[in-house]
Amino acid sequence: MSKVRSVVAQEIKRSKSPYHDRTDKQRKRPRTPDASSTDDDRHRSDGDRHRRDDDFYRQRGKRSRDDERPRNQDSKSEMPRSGERRSRVPRGDDSKSEVSRNSGKKSAEEPKPDQSKAETSNQKEDDAEKFLAAKRSKTSAEGDIMTRTGGAYIPPARLRMMQAQITDKSSAQYQRIAWEALKKSINGLINKINVSNLVQIVQELFQENIVRGRGLLARSVMQAQAASPTFTHVYAALVAVINTKFPNIGELILKRLVVNFKKGFRRNEKATCLSSLRFIAHLVNQFVCNEILALEILMLLVDQPTDDSIEVAVGFLKECGSALKDLTPKGLNAIFERLRVILHEAVIDKRVQYMIEVMFAIRKDGFKDHPSVISELDIVQEEDQFTHLLELEDDLNPEDALNIFKFDAEYLENEEKYKAIKKELLDEGSSDEEGDEDGGSGASDDDDDDDDEDGQKDEDKEKTVIIDSTETNLVAFRRTLYLTIQSSLDFDECAHKIENGHETWSGG
Repeated sequence: MSKVRSVVAQEIKRSKSPYHDRTDKQRKRPRTPDASSTDDDRHRSDGDRHRRDDDFYRQRGKRSRDDERPRNQDSKSEMPRSGERRSRVPRGDDSKSEVSRNSGKKSAEEPKPDQSKAETSNQKEDDAEKFLAAKRSKTSAEGDIMTRTGGAYIPPARLRMMQAQITDKSSAQYQRIAWEALKKSINGLINKINVSNLVQIVQELFQENIVRGRGLLARSVMQAQAASPTFTHVYAALVAVINTKFPNIGELILKRLVVNFKKGFRRNEKATCLSSLRFIAHLVNQFVCNEILALEILMLLVDQPTDDSIEVAVGFLKECGSALKDLTPKGLNAIFERLRVILHEAVIDKRVQYMIEVMFAIRKDGFKDHPSVISELDIVQEEDQFTHLLELEDDLNPEDALNIFKFDAEYLENEEKYKAIKKELLDEGSSDEEGDEDGGSGASDDDDDDDDEDGQKDEDKEKTVIIDSTETNLVAFRRTLYLTIQSSLDFDECAHKIENGHETWSGG
């Protein structure tokens, strides 16, 4: 009886094991290891079992995802659309019964998954069409240039045509088109400037409203100078001419240069410092900037010497050293004494030490190879120039907002004011040119008159005898005689010199 009970208990235990639920193929009956089995067989059997378990759970997970997919689609279809409000279901037994009663109706009214997909695809197509239509409308006259950077390129002829089609001259669209045209005109003129056409470029710039576009002009000049530093003296001469008529533009450019130098000095950007200081140096030469700013910059650079700071200081001295020698000789001597101390301390590189020695040689030659202003660009009189006094420690505002278009409510009035200024400036230029031409013709007439007068004077000299009451000839004779006696070794040589020179003295 006990044997029967033990057999039944084993069967019950076997029936509850996980191997009982599997099929015969999936079931793996353990076998007792014998002497013939090896470790490789045991590892292989364990790997097969783990692989079968992974396949089983993978299939089971896939089946569960397939079961959940329709439910998710139904839930998406039941989500309320934008603008709609989901109705709340009150809690309680009655609500549960109503939901259970109406569940059949709602399931019948709900759209199928394929229907919802079609609706969403149609809605996406409608949105795409609306977006394309809006984009096409933006490519019109206003849309091309309403971005901050100016938008797509518009040829000048088309830009003028678009500007002519606008009837309201004070509208934002017309002002934006005029702003873009002004920016392109200023950039084109600045890029064409050189020593020979400086006067013509200045006259063409005065024809544009550079009071409204002073931010654009300052930015264009600084960018052109940074791109081609060898033409810095030309751009400085341009700023000097504009500064005589519009001092606020010259001050704006100088402020931005100082701010750029400060940024480059803090960030250790040697190229930015060299470019900005070269422009400032030529503005000092043109008397647009006061020499105090130049001395402050030099003292900052040589106070705590490094290889880069001394190199920048030497380059700055080469450009404006000639002007500083005439304006502030004591300040320039102080800078060179500091450079001499740095050279004796030998805390910098050999290359930079050689640059300081070259700077001393240039100073010894009197800056002969580095003049402050060349004769072709010396077109502004010193008394006509406005010199701006800025200090390095001042909190300067670069006014970057002037580079961006802004709507002007008094656009037409400001344009009329600048037209009056432009007429005055251009009339002065034309009168100066006419005066030069008249002066040239008058000079030729004056030369003829001078020749006639000289001929008459010569005739008068032949007729009249001039009596010298100052005894100049007598004093000259006594000086010559004294020098002759003192230079002779003995009396024979003295007599011989006096005898040879007697005729000349008597004739004198």
